[in-house]
Amino acid sequence: MSELLLGVLAFIVRAITFALDVAVFISDTKRLSRWVTGSSTFAAVPAEAKIMTPAAKRALAEAEQRNHFLYLPRK
Repeated sequence: MSELLLGVLAFIVRAITFALDVAVFISDTKRLSRWVTGSSTFAAVPAEAKIMTPAAKRALAEAEQRNHFLYLPRK
C-alpha cells in the first residue's frame, strides 16, 4: 500500500515538474523573440479595419475571378 502511495506521489511531483518546465520554456521563448525582434509585442493590430478603396476592391474582385478558374476541374 505504501508503494502505491509513493508511486502516486512521485507521479504528481513529475506532473507538476513537467508543467513548470513547459511554462519556463514558453517564457524563455517569448524572451528570446523579444530579444531577436527588439519588440515587446508580437504584432501591432489596428483597432479598426481600413475601408478598401474602389481600386483595391476591383483588384481583389479580378484576382478572385482569376483564381476561381484555377480550382475548377479541367476538361
